[in-house]
Amino acid sequence: MKGLQKSIPMEGFRMTIPVMFGYIPIGIAFGLFAGQYGFHWAYSFMMGLLIYSAATQFITIALVVAGSGVTEIVLTLLFLNLRHSFFGLSLLNRFANAGKIRSYLIFALTDETYALITGAKVPTGTSASRFYACIAGLNHAYWLIGSVIGALLGQFIEMNLTGLEFALTALFVVLSIEQYRNSGTRFPFIAALTAGLLSMVFAGSQNMLLISIITGTFLLLIYDEVQKNDI
Repeated sequence: MKGLQKSIPMEGFRMTIPVMFGYIPIGIAFGLFAGQYGFHWAYSFMMGLLIYSAATQFITIALVVAGSGVTEIVLTLLFLNLRHSFFGLSLLNRFANAGKIRSYLIFALTDETYALITGAKVPTGTSASRFYACIAGLNHAYWLIGSVIGALLGQFIEMNLTGLEFALTALFVVLSIEQYRNSGTRFPFIAALTAGLLSMVFAGSQNMLLISIITGTFLLLIYDEVQKNDI
């Protein structure tokens, strides 16, 4: 068993390599962004450690620089991260026996970590919870490394960051394709695509994320009922 447990870090690292190549550049971009507004590298590190959300951290810096009030910042971040409640609900069973690391697994559940965990095949003979924690911890480390590198670089050089934010979108597309290939059913992908297109057309780009999540969840619930009742 001890030998089998050693495969967790190796398999976890192998699975998170695509995320590493996405998180470190985006983390560097965030560190540079924060540095441009005079934030010490330690702030980039602490935000990555305690907040750990690219969009939230970028917006927090922008709101603070703009002089926004605490209430405005809290409400903005609450709505921005509301989608994570949907992620968490779908993983309650997977994390049920996680024990002391359950809280960290919930905290570290980014979009990319969710995609890896839901598509991951736990190495034979190993603890699923430890494997998930390894994936979440490595992704978290990539983000922190990139943030600190960017913050330190920002103290010495100026860079044009235009377009770098697309790296995270490209990363999520790659992870979605990988999940599509490994999935036994295609309906969740069809439901997600349908919900996204409908939300874009009828709700607009500003509101499409939350509306598409709700619509996609509704379609999946209907699909689940149809499957259970063999309609």
